[in-house]
Amino acid sequence: MTGETTTATQRWQLSDREHYLHPFTDHHELAGKGARIITRAEGVYIWDSLGHRILDGMAGLWCVELGYGRQELIDAACEQLRELPYYNSFFQCAHPPAIQLAELLGSISPAPFEHTFFTGSGSEANDTVIKLVRRYWDLAGHPQRKYFISRKNAYHGSTVAAGTLGGMQPMHEQTGGMVNFIEHIEQPYHFGLGGELDEETFGLQQARLLEEKIEALGPDHVAAFIGEPVQGAGGVVIPPPGYWAEIQRICRKYDILLVADEVITGFGRLGEWFGSVRLGIEPDLMPFAKGVTSGYLPLGGVLVGERVGAVVTREGGEFAHGYTYSGHPAACAVALANIRILRDEGIVERVREDIEPYFSARWASLGEHPLIGEARSIGLMGALEIVRDKGSRERFAKDLHAGTRCRDRCIETGLVMRAVGDSMIVAPPLVITREQIDELVEKAWQALDLTAESLAAG
Repeated sequence: MTGETTTATQRWQLSDREHYLHPFTDHHELAGKGARIITRAEGVYIWDSLGHRILDGMAGLWCVELGYGRQELIDAACEQLRELPYYNSFFQCAHPPAIQLAELLGSISPAPFEHTFFTGSGSEANDTVIKLVRRYWDLAGHPQRKYFISRKNAYHGSTVAAGTLGGMQPMHEQTGGMVNFIEHIEQPYHFGLGGELDEETFGLQQARLLEEKIEALGPDHVAAFIGEPVQGAGGVVIPPPGYWAEIQRICRKYDILLVADEVITGFGRLGEWFGSVRLGIEPDLMPFAKGVTSGYLPLGGVLVGERVGAVVTREGGEFAHGYTYSGHPAACAVALANIRILRDEGIVERVREDIEPYFSARWASLGEHPLIGEARSIGLMGALEIVRDKGSRERFAKDLHAGTRCRDRCIETGLVMRAVGDSMIVAPPLVITREQIDELVEKAWQALDLTAESLAAG
């Protein structure tokens, strides 16, 4: 580290503080310590402006599936920008990249998903879900079916509608009840809520909360249930065995649409193209984003099942919804290249057959640390529960901020892990190697040791 490097970092931090509003950030707190300035990346590593190499255990924000620096994705963007940098999909227009991507998505998705609506993000995708569902029921002759049921601690985006659809309390406290047709049931979080119940019994209990809510609202007034196959931003909450089967049974019993939010779990994260396949879900709609381009360009969308697609495309009338950047040609070109690499290099199968089993075993070893009450994983998603007492699952006092301390200690050891309260989570790039998994686990253990020392000191 040189004086010149330090000075440049300070200039960036000053400009950042004066001009850049960050997402999900306490700006007063950030101003006191300065942003970490990330300047380059390669493979599974990022570098900050001070020259520190950091293993990116979160794949950016759940999205950099192929790692950083894949030339094929860069070339796909450049070639498309030269040929057709932009055109819209309004006014009965289309272009080859969007058409080809929609066709390719249909071929890798579980049948029958033959239609795709493109957006710029996962938040926009879930806003689109709301409008598609409402349009479907209107066309089907049931306009009174307006209620959506979601889960507490779910994350479906941060726009007004998608933020309400999710179940993050801090977001609701700031936006209030702006969307009044969304209801929530409790999540299937066994470690935090299961008590002495075995996982399967707890899972069925939580799933049946859906039926109770449907009956309370009136079955003829409920439009859809939405859930992430695995709750990501909520802390990698893995549903207990039998949970999704019971959810699906209830949706079919009451003839409501089932939406599986694949924004995080799509494109290989769980060792299948979509998390729904891994967990045996048969949804009517699948919003996606993130991994579709490995994060190289913004793109999202909704895969539309035959039940909804047949009505929306054949019953006539305008679907009054869309975005300037729906099906952006450069983003679609990158997505095409990304999916072809995932397919042609067998990366999804590699996750399922090789990397996930190794990651699962190594990650589970962190459960032996004195601070950890549970180490759980599925696919390439993992969570650690920081506790004061393993036997009782007692947490540390909130004002100790155990998770935040651990997150900061991770950076000191050269690792990105995310804190969700006092849960630490990871979702590394799908191309991570066994050796890099070893490095991740070793650095996580070091960070836990440093966190334990910090907590002991008060």
